[in-house]
Amino acid sequence: MEQVQGAAGPAPGQPAGSQVGIPCMFMRGGTSRGPFFAAGDLPEDTARRDAVLRAVMGSPHPLQIDGLGGGNPLTSKAGIVSVSRRPGIDLEFLFAQLRPDAETVDTTPNCGNMLAAVLPFAVERGLLEPHSDTTTAAVLTLNTGMVAEISIRTPLGDGARYVDYDGDTRIDGVPGTSSPVTINFLDTAGSVCDQLLPTGRVSDTVHLDGAGEVAVTCIDNGQPLVIVEAAALGCSGYEDPAALNAEGDLKGRLEQLRLACGHLMGLGDVSAKNYPKMTLVSAPRSGGTINTRSFIPHVCHESIGVLAAVTAATACVIEGTVAQAVAGGAPPPGQPVSVEHPAGEFTVELGLDPQDPQRVTRSALLRTARLIMAGTAYVPRAVWQGPSGEEHR
Repeated sequence: MEQVQGAAGPAPGQPAGSQVGIPCMFMRGGTSRGPFFAAGDLPEDTARRDAVLRAVMGSPHPLQIDGLGGGNPLTSKAGIVSVSRRPGIDLEFLFAQLRPDAETVDTTPNCGNMLAAVLPFAVERGLLEPHSDTTTAAVLTLNTGMVAEISIRTPLGDGARYVDYDGDTRIDGVPGTSSPVTINFLDTAGSVCDQLLPTGRVSDTVHLDGAGEVAVTCIDNGQPLVIVEAAALGCSGYEDPAALNAEGDLKGRLEQLRLACGHLMGLGDVSAKNYPKMTLVSAPRSGGTINTRSFIPHVCHESIGVLAAVTAATACVIEGTVAQAVAGGAPPPGQPVSVEHPAGEFTVELGLDPQDPQRVTRSALLRTARLIMAGTAYVPRAVWQGPSGEEHR
């Protein structure tokens, strides 16, 4: 596989009257979607880059009517990709979480769904040139330092290799089938926190107004999660996301719990952060290992995020966690963990250390991705130039 420095596409910062055009590919990754950019096509200055991303997405506005955002956290995401010069790394990925109702551009969390679109984007954009029917790349997520090996199908057709999006792989939460994107996460423990169990315990007790003492598991194996039994917060855990989103009292209790656990996990004041995610767990209903309702962090996910699923699955194999207690014990060794969610289930394969079965060494899963649109995103020239009014890269 050859890295290509001179990517094809429109020149970044191309003036178009009162606007500036930026090469962009709009992609679905797993159950998320958003615009992807080559890093060199965006401003180097972080404040200006974030202003450009807000303008592209149409934030802040509840419908993001003046941009590409879909008025939901799952469709208010962006990816920035570059060729890596680090040994053993092919691509570098910066994930940006935007919000429809706020001006924040958060580049501290991971997104395993958007990660699934990184390699297809790199090939489509000309950052990497495939040379075989399967292209594999090592991708570093700059947000957290996590490395994953990603593989996609790149068959030969009409004299050139291309990203194959056709296939029979189905993931719950996405209609139809597609070609598989294989993601093999390496050591993801403590992706944002300083260790897998950031409090140093498998279970903690937090006092919650109106609910008393509530048992939680604080865990981070790719995504910081607070896992709590749904029944402890007065719900079954089988409600659909719309019903849970309408429960103001529940969301208030979840936020109170999230803020308290943020301090327990060493994350400080998380009121303005998109993590930790809150995950309600209950006994499985469809043959899985555990049932979940995941909040991201204030809206119930229509399914579950990739890294949230990995972390919830990890909690199921660790003795003494809330998740394992609700699941009724750990799954048999070597058996994948099936995480049920509102749209179906998510299968996670975990590799355990033979010397320490409580230590997860790797996680593997399948996602799908698709290129939806390629073209030019436009932002006001004043946004591109910034307060100084100077052209920049």
